[in-house]
Amino acid sequence: MQQWFHDHPVISYVVILVLTIYIFNTVFRPGRLPIWKEVVLHLFMAGGAWLLWLLQHDRLPIIACMGAASILVAIVRIRQRWFKRAGRGPSRGGGERRGE
Repeated sequence: MQQWFHDHPVISYVVILVLTIYIFNTVFRPGRLPIWKEVVLHLFMAGGAWLLWLLQHDRLPIIACMGAASILVAIVRIRQRWFKRAGRGPSRGGGERRGE
């Protein structure tokens, strides 16, 4: 797979950019921003994706690592929604609720 991404540089850049935007939006999103700040933020992410693409093109497994990070983020999101739907919040402070 690493060789295929090396042979298709445009596709590898797009995959890196999409994974970067997904990880940022699900983990680090500060909330709603004005449109000009969104544009500047995405331009910086495109520059960072270019730097990561250079490392990927130099045979480092950037896409594999970002894919693993995306899977872990998705698992955490699914787990949070499952706990919320089940009516249980994440337990804090040792597992026992006070006052019961």
